Amino acid sequence: MKKTAFHFLRVGLAVTFLWVGVLIFKNPDGWSGYLQPWAMGLLPVPIKQAMIGTAILDIVIGAFLLFDFMPWLAALAGSIHLIIVLTVSGITDITVRDIGLLVGAIAIMIDSLPQWVLNKIKK
Repeated sequence: MKKTAFHFLRVGLAVTFLWVGVLIFKNPDGWSGYLQPWAMGLLPVPIKQAMIGTAILDIVIGAFLLFDFMPWLAALAGSIHLIIVLTVSGITDITVRDIGLLVGAIAIMIDSLPQWVLNKIKK
């Protein structure tokens, strides 16, 4: 990926994760409505606590991406998080958005893998 394109994608994804994190903090109960009933039953903590934890995770991922600090790790965490979101929220009107974010996060992860990780993959 060209360096400029990488930074646009990284910053755009960072702003998205940060914004969603803040929105979840402002209304955790509203965001809990996106979870499927079966997924709520799997939570080891109350739903509000789970949503606040999700908000913190989103903000940390967004901050790492925004400040270009270990973007591969932030993108990996974001990808795993988005896969879980897609799994527990089901097919809705916003599924396509989450798929786009997931693919963007995977692209950042692949493009920013450190050499030591690439060396381990090649073995």
